[in-house]
Amino acid sequence: LTDEAVKNYNTIAKVNPPLRTPEDIAAIIEGLQDGTIDVIASDHAPHTATEKNQEFDHAPFGIIGLETLIPLTVTFLVMKKKLTALQAIEKLTAGPARALGLGKYSMQPGSSADIAVIDPITVKKYDRIVSLSKNTPFLGWALTGYANCTILDGRSIMERGRLVVD
Repeated sequence: LTDEAVKNYNTIAKVNPPLRTPEDIAAIIEGLQDGTIDVIASDHAPHTATEKNQEFDHAPFGIIGLETLIPLTVTFLVMKKKLTALQAIEKLTAGPARALGLGKYSMQPGSSADIAVIDPITVKKYDRIVSLSKNTPFLGWALTGYANCTILDGRSIMERGRLVVD
C-alpha cells in the first residue's frame, strides 16, 4: 500500500508509521535486498468497525496483519523476484527471533516444532477473514502464499485454513 490508500481519509488504511510513497516502498525493498533491513513483521492491530468508522483524526491507527503478512510477502516480494523464498523466510523467522533475542531457529532434532506450511503457488482472493476484527485494506486482493498448516510446539493448530480445536 502507498499513501494513496488514505488519500480520501480512509481509516481502514490508517497505520503508524503512516503509509508512504512508491519511492519510499522502493527504498524499503532495496533495504530488504541488501540486508539493511533484516526483519519483516506485522503489527496485528485489531479494531472494531465502530472504532475505525469515525473521523480520520480520531480513528485508531492499525490494521489486522496476521492473516496477510505471509501472503503479501510472497505475492509482492517473492513472486515479483524482489526476494528469494529463502530470503523472505529468513526475514519472517530468524530475523525477528534475533531482533527479539529469542535464540536461533533451526529444523534440528530437539528444536521446538514451530512450523508453517505455506502454499507458494495457489492464488486466492482474500475474502474470508478469520480474525474477530475486520479492519484490513487487503480484502478482495488476489494473494498467494497462504499457510495450509501451522504447527506450534509440535501440535497442529491450523489445518487447511481452519483453526484446529482440541
